[in-house]
Amino acid sequence: MPLTIINSIASWILKKRIHQMELFLKYPNEVQEELLFNLLRSAEGTVLGKKYEFSTIKSYKTFSERIPVSTYEELEPLIELTRKGEQNVFWGTPIKWFAKSSGTTNAKSKFIPVSNEALEDCHYKASKDLLCLYLNNNEESELFTGKSLRLGGSKQLYEDNNTFFGDLSAILIDNMPFWAEFSSTPSNKVSLMSEWETKIQAIINETRNENVTSFAGVPSWMLVLLNKMLEVTGKENLLEIWPNLEVYFHGGVSFEPYREQYRKIIPKADFKYYEIYNASEGFFAIQDLNNSSDLLLMLDYGIFYEFIPMDTFGTLNQRVIRLAEVELNKNYAVVITTNSGLWRYLIGDTIRFTSLSPYRIRVSGRTKHHINVFGEELMVENTDMALAKACQQLNCEVIDYTVAPIFMEGKEKGAHEWMVEFRKHPANIEEFSKLLDQCLQEVNSDYEAKRYNNMTLNPLVLNVARANLFYDWLKEQDKLGGQHKIPRLSNQREYLEQLKAMQLSEII
Repeated sequence: MPLTIINSIASWILKKRIHQMELFLKYPNEVQEELLFNLLRSAEGTVLGKKYEFSTIKSYKTFSERIPVSTYEELEPLIELTRKGEQNVFWGTPIKWFAKSSGTTNAKSKFIPVSNEALEDCHYKASKDLLCLYLNNNEESELFTGKSLRLGGSKQLYEDNNTFFGDLSAILIDNMPFWAEFSSTPSNKVSLMSEWETKIQAIINETRNENVTSFAGVPSWMLVLLNKMLEVTGKENLLEIWPNLEVYFHGGVSFEPYREQYRKIIPKADFKYYEIYNASEGFFAIQDLNNSSDLLLMLDYGIFYEFIPMDTFGTLNQRVIRLAEVELNKNYAVVITTNSGLWRYLIGDTIRFTSLSPYRIRVSGRTKHHINVFGEELMVENTDMALAKACQQLNCEVIDYTVAPIFMEGKEKGAHEWMVEFRKHPANIEEFSKLLDQCLQEVNSDYEAKRYNNMTLNPLVLNVARANLFYDWLKEQDKLGGQHKIPRLSNQREYLEQLKAMQLSEII
């Protein structure tokens, strides 16, 4: 069958989903409430369902009063029971898959349960929806005349007590429907290779002669792969290797610090960038419009959403609200109840709503990855944006960065200390440092207030990282590939001090 016919059939099937999406776009809060009660009914007979008497919960009010908001550490004993083979603990159908996620704030691994329902009704459904939305917005697309170059994690699957664990990407690849494998490259064998540097070379060997029409993966690691591809092939840009490229589906980290670098290696005016928001715990939102930074919150994936306003987070006055109560442009911590048996689970991400009809969001950071030592409420979204603005004005490029507070000592004021690794250095570091500080004040009024006349905060301190410093840190932590990254922001100095020590040891 000619590829053009396959492309047309695939487009037709995927576009049919648009009509189902219209239901939650029109009745978002009703869809969410019905979903919540379906989840409760599905888990009535579980250990957790009996403990909290799910069968008698008839309202959101009762649900929110009876079941506490939980972190992974609080749910871990129940998850460990299931990993040892016990079923019907927190979800009504058997769970044999666990997405291993080390996170970045804790060396201890997390094992996130992944049910069959989550695979089918969340992760794979989202993959189809992503394509559906893209094709609906780009009717001339020839996406399926070629393949999607996917770059997932670098961990294989392991068996333990008849349950399996590994990177979410490995679980998805292992259970992948035939249509997805047919349209993807590299092969499953290469995708699941565990040694990152060997895997990169294998991907290059397998994909350089394919007709690649799209990319899918985390921007920072994808950039490593694509720059290596250019180096190996000796080409100036990626269109010389894959002339039919049309879209990059990305997520995991903010795209802002990398946007200009991608534009240089893919010099195509109508090339599209589509962002997604997913994690081991579920697939949450998809960019639904061309040339947009807003993501449509997907409300029929078996996930019930609640939100904690960040101005109350972790305080005695902490409030938890449902979707109908959210406001525009406020930062919220995300709480989810899922079809894998995570009940009122705090995932650690913060988002803000940019639209309430339909519900569109932007990811603003992590609950643990912000700096508020001096009342400045600095979020990752702020630093990403300021860094992108400074780089654009001074024609430089950044590979990675992290920021930590300099604590007040005696009469000394505090400050923020940065470690930045450049791909293309600014001509004048001092000028860059001043501009970055200025850009931060422009995007965050709290930071601006604390910086006014150096009242609370001194100007930021900038360290220029040696080449490959962040890569070497991640390699030392066994965190190459996938969604691994060093925390951008932290209220303590642990990561910054480790990087400074590594930098110093190289110099010595």
